[in-house]
Amino acid sequence: MSKKKIRVAIIGLGFGAEFIPIYKKHPNAELVAVCQRNEEKLNQLADAFEIPKRFTSYDELLQDPDIDAVHINTPIPNHGEQSIKALKAGKHVACTVPMATTVEECRQIVELTEKSGLTYMMMETVLYAREFLYMKELYDNGELGKVQFLKASHQQDMDGWPNYWPGLPPMHYATHCVGPVLGLTGDEAEYVSCFGSGTIREELIGHYNSPYAVETTHIKFRNSDLSAQVYRSLFDVARQYRESFEVYGSKKSVEWPLIEGNPLVVHTAKKPEAEIPEEVQSPDFAKLLPEEIQDFTTKGVYDEDENQHLSFTQGAGHGGSHPHLVHVFIDALAKGKSPYPNAKQSANITCVGILAHESAEKGGEIIKLPSFTLSS
Repeated sequence: MSKKKIRVAIIGLGFGAEFIPIYKKHPNAELVAVCQRNEEKLNQLADAFEIPKRFTSYDELLQDPDIDAVHINTPIPNHGEQSIKALKAGKHVACTVPMATTVEECRQIVELTEKSGLTYMMMETVLYAREFLYMKELYDNGELGKVQFLKASHQQDMDGWPNYWPGLPPMHYATHCVGPVLGLTGDEAEYVSCFGSGTIREELIGHYNSPYAVETTHIKFRNSDLSAQVYRSLFDVARQYRESFEVYGSKKSVEWPLIEGNPLVVHTAKKPEAEIPEEVQSPDFAKLLPEEIQDFTTKGVYDEDENQHLSFTQGAGHGGSHPHLVHVFIDALAKGKSPYPNAKQSANITCVGILAHESAEKGGEIIKLPSFTLSS
């Protein structure tokens, strides 16, 4: 393993606080700064973890030459602007999902990385959840056979969430279901077609002028015979929280359970009919990580008597993905390689959702992904 240390700052200490202990223990990371508008909370966390630098101003943080990279965990509307500012300031960027809220912001981020040589990674949790890593291992080992179709969903009741959430178009926050269908085979989306279904409450519609209770998108893969289906709901749909991903192959298919916490279902071709399906508990993939952070795939980052972030009760800690995300980002910087998803791949994933909603507004019209999201 490289001995290079990457000096990191975490921006936003709500969800972002979940990553403090992971960066502190990663052998190639040095957590040198945190940034939070609430000075009391900022100092409390910085003191507890002996983080030397703390900022209430993001712009001031970006002027610090001792910071190599920022990990942005702020509200969705800030992601694009803050990533662009960081890249212009010469910082590598890891950013929670989605990459941005407009195609134009995605374009600027991609162009800045190409111009500067800096690294950008969208921290999509599902791409490193144990269930996805299990399916990826089956795919990489050829056990699925020929992949024929992929499907994913993300359903969640967002009533009561503050600020920008009320009435948000479902596909504007679609990376949790778009990411895995593209990530399994490493393909790119070429074009999308989306339909809205149902109607949310009148008081929610006005926030974004979006009426849809559910949005369902078909994604055509580029240079491939594959397509995928993803669907999203946020309001006025009775459904337990679920981020699901399914893959259908010629030898094996894997389906997400209908109820969170139940085993995956693996179907194996050509067995007797009663033996085709098998319930499988997804194995853990801590083996992919440095020993120092392996424990974080199966337990919370703080002691049991401390408050856990909602992600550890609603989403099972995002499937143990957090230490994988940190490691992929830090390892890429330490070794000078590209993480997955990099800026271009992140833009392809994010723009699928943005353009899918546009397609729904146009009655399902096919909309192509912009060229800056595609490999040459």
